[in-house]
Amino acid sequence: MFQATRRRLALWYTTVTAVLLLLFATGFYLYVRSTLIERVDDTLEHVVEVVERSLVIEPVRLSDIPFRVNVEASFRDNADAAEDDHIDLEWFSPTGELQWSTLSEPLDISLHPNDTGETVHLSADHLLRQVTKRVQIGRYVLGYLRVSHPWFEVTKPIRQLIVDLTLGTIFMVISVAAIGWFLSGLAMKPVRESYQRLKQFTADASHELRNPIAMIQTNVQVALADPDLESPLQRHQLKVVERLTQRLGRLVNDLLFLARVDSGIVQPQWQPVPLDALLMEVIEEQQLVAAEKGISLSLHFVETPNAEFAGEHCAIVPALSDETFTLLGDWDQLARLFTNLVSNALQYTRASTENPDEASVQVELQQLERLSNVGGRHTQSLLRVQVRDTGIGISDSALPHLFDRFYRVDPARKHDAAAGSGLGLAIAKAIVENHHGQIQVESVLNQGTTITVTFPVSKLDAHN
Repeated sequence: MFQATRRRLALWYTTVTAVLLLLFATGFYLYVRSTLIERVDDTLEHVVEVVERSLVIEPVRLSDIPFRVNVEASFRDNADAAEDDHIDLEWFSPTGELQWSTLSEPLDISLHPNDTGETVHLSADHLLRQVTKRVQIGRYVLGYLRVSHPWFEVTKPIRQLIVDLTLGTIFMVISVAAIGWFLSGLAMKPVRESYQRLKQFTADASHELRNPIAMIQTNVQVALADPDLESPLQRHQLKVVERLTQRLGRLVNDLLFLARVDSGIVQPQWQPVPLDALLMEVIEEQQLVAAEKGISLSLHFVETPNAEFAGEHCAIVPALSDETFTLLGDWDQLARLFTNLVSNALQYTRASTENPDEASVQVELQQLERLSNVGGRHTQSLLRVQVRDTGIGISDSALPHLFDRFYRVDPARKHDAAAGSGLGLAIAKAIVENHHGQIQVESVLNQGTTITVTFPVSKLDAHN
């Protein structure tokens, strides 16, 4: 339990930190990228301004446009400066014809003026950042100046930044996971110590209470056996004390068992257990209670699996042998498990005066073969026990809390004032988990409850 809680704490700590690091890395990446693009755009705009100021404009007579740009004089000095800055210049006539360029080959892209930078895709690996400026005097257009900057000036540092951020984030997440595991261990240490002290106190208190309760019960029984006790009132009061002492003794035994299970003191005494014989004994012990309440109690060995297990690659066992229902387990714990389940079913089932035959508790034992992989080459044997009653049922809201300690469903408590302490199903779950099994509850209110216990049976179990 503490290891699972520690893992969850470390996982949550790592997840939250990883999300924050991812958000930070994403924001930092976007900031650096936008900054680099802005710097390139500023450089392009600066070049446009410088070139525009250095243009040599001459008057022209007898023409629709009274001015023209002397291309040779204007771009003679700008070519070397543009080459030093990895910037290419192009000059177009007012009609869009290329007149001068620093490029070795003309760009096969259309001309469209834009005062802000835009990214042009020439190919998958060749991208340019461009600014196209319309040069005019008044309403007369003298031409177009296009300035291009290679995009690798942005992509190269960006790619390196992505690699650095990825490696840094991975390193930080691993470091945070290790630190989170260490810190969660420190945080869980006082909780673990408090829990251990509480378990030890529960075990010690339960152990110390057993002797006084046994002594009280013995003295009450001796007093009831005294022939000189003639007062009916005193005899009745002693019987009440005896009954309450028995209930208190069962409660103390249950608490002691759970405390020992939690602390690992109680270990199953592994031995081959014929589950069919064990269930027969449990049914025989509970038959008197069932007869007094008018409930039909029966045990069945089922040979056909239901649809649920058939859908999970389960098959019918072809033949039943003497060791079909044998598993490796603890006889006393398993007997306690099924005694609790059957007694609970009997406790919350009531025979109706109109239809007395409808009140029943059925116990079914079945062996299944489940395919352990999709190919079906390996199988795993399962022993499934179902305790099905026609009692008052359990509401859907109560099912998730059914195995909590001291939890009792309110309708059941109202139904029977002598209901248990609420530890029976908690003990049942602990025993099932000790045997590496599973326990499930299905119930419909006012119709009945079915408790299913499934145990895995290895080949070693079947041959021991």
